[in-house]
Order: sequence, then structure tokens, then C-alpha cells
Amino acid sequence: MSYAIIRNVKYKRENLKGIYRHNERKNYNYSNRNIDKEKSYLNYAIKNPMYSYEKEFDRLKEKYDLKGQIKTVSNIACEYIITSNKEFFDEIGEEATKRYFETAYQFVSKYKNLGEKYILSAQVHMDEETPHMHLVFLPVVHTTDKKGNKIDKLACSEFWKSKDSYRELQNAFYDYMVSHNFNLLRGLPKEETNRQHLDIKEYKELTNFNVTKELVESITLDIPEETNINDLKKIMFNKNEKILNDIIKPKEKMIKQLYKENKALHKELSRQTNIVDDAEKYQIERESIIADNKALHKKVNKLECEYKNKSIELEFKYNNKYERLENENNKLHDIIDRFYTTIVLFIKWVCNKFALGDSRKIIRDFEGENNICIDPVKQIASEQEDEE
Repeated sequence: MSYAIIRNVKYKRENLKGIYRHNERKNYNYSNRNIDKEKSYLNYAIKNPMYSYEKEFDRLKEKYDLKGQIKTVSNIACEYIITSNKEFFDEIGEEATKRYFETAYQFVSKYKNLGEKYILSAQVHMDEETPHMHLVFLPVVHTTDKKGNKIDKLACSEFWKSKDSYRELQNAFYDYMVSHNFNLLRGLPKEETNRQHLDIKEYKELTNFNVTKELVESITLDIPEETNINDLKKIMFNKNEKILNDIIKPKEKMIKQLYKENKALHKELSRQTNIVDDAEKYQIERESIIADNKALHKKVNKLECEYKNKSIELEFKYNNKYERLENENNKLHDIIDRFYTTIVLFIKWVCNKFALGDSRKIIRDFEGENNICIDPVKQIASEQEDEE
């Protein structure tokens, strides 16, 4: 009987580049020998990201105004690895396999009311020994702020807040898949199987791998020389040949059988040591990538600081320039206002001095005959209307 398998992994921002290249098959070479590149054309996406996982994270965070404090050490994304065993997929066939992963995708969209919009990518890999899906999503919780307003909050710790979060996930996934007519057993949690995740170094220490490897390399597979029965006959002369048939020949037959079994065991041990060696190389490569990512992250932080400082400097510079222009503009307004007031007073003085009559009438006549306004504000407004 096959199991409904769903596993969760949490990622910091520095991890996103590596899993993006693996999940989306952006690498040229892979240390994982299980990947058959000739079958990679069988891979397909249930959801493709618009950009890299990092850029897609930034886009969704801005688009949906996600709240929550995000630090360098924060887990900002999760990945479900969804599968069963190879026999299960071989038995149900291609169409049902596609339905299995599409059903699992719908489960994730609905689980904890996540919403499909917070799924970054869902890639089904058919180029490895067992079909499986990598589904990357943002752990968003739907909650309220201090004022009672509804918000979407990026908070991995809150998304997996329950003590039995993974047990609940296994139960919910199993129930959902079975309800959609997949004949499966529930995946067993590690508390029941007592399985632990070990890295390569711990595995090698616990299994005395290096000693085993040296032993395998030191084993010689030369078959012992067979007993020369004719020589024995010479020695034994007319002694009972029952010894030959009942002791010598059976022993030689057993030696040949043990040699055959020893050769098969040596072959299997050699294969196991090669697997562990390859896994160790992969871990070293992974640690190197993580170190490179940390260095790149520091460089990005430095550039961000430089950009921020430059922005502050430019903002200060242009604020000063703006204030200076605004002061100059105010002075020009004062000059124009005073000039206009002086003109009006001058016309009144001339009219009184030379008994020319009402100064307002003279101003209106002047404006009418010359199609102009003494008031500069009205004149500018009139010119703008004419232009329109």
C-alpha cells in the first residue's frame, strides 16, 4: 500500500536562489544522479513564477501589502514536497498522476485559507526516479491589526504556530486526497517512525562510514585455490574415499558459494560508499552556494545602504534648492504686488493733481482701449484663456 506524502521545508531569503535554480531546472549540471536530463521534457508546471523566487516574493509583498516584520534570519517562504512511491504512480498511470498533483495543488490553495495568489511556483518533476511536486508558497496568515482592520501578514512562525502543525498537515492532506478517490495510506510522522534527518557528516559518524570504506577497498576477491584431489589420493593411498565425497567436495562447494555471495556484497557496499561520497560532494557544493549567497547578501545590503545614503543626500540637496526657489518666488510676488499698488496710487495722485476726474473710470477706459489689465494676476489669467 502507498502513502500520501507531503513534507514542508522553510526557507530564508538567502535560500531562494538555490531552490529556484533546482526547481525550475535552471542548472546545466546536477550532482543528483537520479536526475535523467533526457526525461526533463516530461516535467511540467501547474504554476510558473513570473520572475525568480526573490523578485516574485518582493512583487507579491508589495502587491498585496503584506504586513509583518521581516529580518535577515526570518523564514519568508515554505516548500511542500508532495509525492508517493514509484509503484503508486506506475499503477495509476499518466493521467491519474497529473490529477494527483493538480488535486494536491488545490489542497494547498485551500489549506489554512492560504489562497492560490500566495503560491509562487508549483513544478512537477518527472525526470527523477519517483514523480514529485515542488510547491513554493508564502506563509501568509489572515488576521487583524491593533485597530481591528483585516490584514494579510507574512509570518512563518504563526502559520506553523500549533504544536502539532505537521501532524495536522499530514491528516488534512491524507483526508483531502482520499476524498478525491486516491487509494492511499496516511504518511507516518517521525514521532511514530523514530526517523531523524541526518546530514552527511552525522551519517558517516554514526555508521563508521570511513572504516567501512577502507574495509571495502582492502577486500580481495580472489577465490581460494581448490584442493587438488589427485594429490590427496596419493597421500591417502587406499584410505576411505568417503572423506573426499563427504568433507572435501562439500567444503569446496561452500567456498565457491561464499565467494559468490562475498562478491555480490562487495559490489553493494561499493555502490553504497559511492552514494555517500556523491552526497558529501553535494553537501559541500550546497554549503559553498550558501556561503556565496551570504557574501552576495552582504554586498546587496552594502549597496542598499549606499543607495539610501545617496537618496538622503540628493533629497537634502533638492529640498534646499526648492526652498531657495520658493523664497525667490515669494519675493517676486511681493515686488509685483507692490508695483501694482504703486501704479494705482500714482493714477489716483495724477487725477487729483490735475483734476482729471474719477481715477477708476480712467483705469477702466485705459484697460478697454488697450485691451489690457493693470492687475497683473487678471492679465495673466486672461492671456492663459486666450491661449487655450
